[in-house]
Amino acid sequence: MTSVEVGDVPPLYAVMGPTASGKTALAVELAERLDAQIVSCDSAAVFRGLDIGTAKPPAAARARVRHHLLDVLEPTEQWSAAEFADAADRVIEDLAAAGQAAILCGGTGLWMRALVRGIFRAPPIDQKIRADVRAALAEQGAPAMHAALAEVDPVAAARIEANDPQRIGRALEVYRQTGRPISALQAEHGFRDRRYRLLGIAPQWPRAVLRARIAVRTRQMYAQGLIDETRRCLERGVPEDAPGLSVIGYRDAVAHVKGRISRDAAIEATIIATRRYAKRQVNWFNHEPDVEWVSPESDPDALVERLRARARQV
Repeated sequence: MTSVEVGDVPPLYAVMGPTASGKTALAVELAERLDAQIVSCDSAAVFRGLDIGTAKPPAAARARVRHHLLDVLEPTEQWSAAEFADAADRVIEDLAAAGQAAILCGGTGLWMRALVRGIFRAPPIDQKIRADVRAALAEQGAPAMHAALAEVDPVAAARIEANDPQRIGRALEVYRQTGRPISALQAEHGFRDRRYRLLGIAPQWPRAVLRARIAVRTRQMYAQGLIDETRRCLERGVPEDAPGLSVIGYRDAVAHVKGRISRDAAIEATIIATRRYAKRQVNWFNHEPDVEWVSPESDPDALVERLRARARQV
């Protein structure tokens, strides 16, 4: 899709927000009332075979409303934000042609922004550069490579966790390919396109309540078999540093399976990492003018009317 004049920009409903905030359940309620289907905007839920730790919508929710862009990649594969936007465009356009609306649902803010406003597209990376960066990550570890990134691109390093090898690697690849920081290239783009008119809402919980919800859900994931799910993935030959196993929860479960930490330590590490991630998500959506925070106890019918009223505004 190419960018269009503001008056021609199609509206796009969205339920966004931090992890464990109840986005999926709310999106299902709204989709049934809007005759819509759900387009997942979750960089973890794309992986096949990784269901528990990514909190994919349960079968009952998928039976009520069709969900798109779940289970589309192997754990060894990875999408960029631009690739997600291309795939989401196709789904949204197909739904529009069939007379149905789409509801974007998830917590990956960069993917949402790429879809709604366009994004800087990284240049093709030379295979030797990619191999060298990946080898260095495997040998030195993500924290050391994060420190190396901070020397050449402190802005990008400040945005990326020190234990996120995929994003660290991508930023270093772009720098070595172009000689310029990826943060500078992204700033030049500036998300200036306007591809959709976002009509977004986000469930807003008190901070303490959200932290408690994260802890409860994390313990449920481990009780439901997150470690066994991780072990099966490793037994299929998926490397422990694969994109899918770098997702929060799985990297801690991998450490337990490999005998590096106890089960209790894995659970606690996942809770801490998830809380930090949720904090970053809240900060992100606080700066998204088209995402409105709403009470989790809001009546779905009232929310539908609010969204429809926003859609009618020019």
